[in-house]
Amino acid sequence: MRPCMVVAWIALGLAPAAAAQPPSFVMAACAGEATHVADVRLPHAVLADGKALPAGAYEVRATAQHPSAVPGADAQATCWVQFLQGGELKGRELATVVSEEDARAIAKGPVPARNAARVDQLKGGDYYRIWINADGTHYIINLPPVQTGP
Repeated sequence: MRPCMVVAWIALGLAPAAAAQPPSFVMAACAGEATHVADVRLPHAVLADGKALPAGAYEVRATAQHPSAVPGADAQATCWVQFLQGGELKGRELATVVSEEDARAIAKGPVPARNAARVDQLKGGDYYRIWINADGTHYIINLPPVQTGP
């Protein structure tokens, strides 16, 4: 099993049955110019690429930029997404990208409807997951909350 798939399975909260068949990742919509994929509302300040991103409404755009490949990992299975407010870039983060078929096969629960997005606080409060379904291409973005207080 390739390391990137193990990380992706953990990040997606996969059902144990899905571990028998690794998903085939696709990058259908992470090409060309930055493309609008969804509008989302973050209920809490989070860290995106290590920088604070305040709670609020954001436009999310997928870019053609991929992280540097690491041995055994498929750089095409992720792309950078941008968070914009009023057309101004506020932050960016890596998104895992999977097809509609793979998303349904590996998700523990329901996936967002076509051309919809969902923001969930994950168990334990360690991350917020933004899950976007843009025309059948799924973008999964995990963001840790900004810690307040001691």
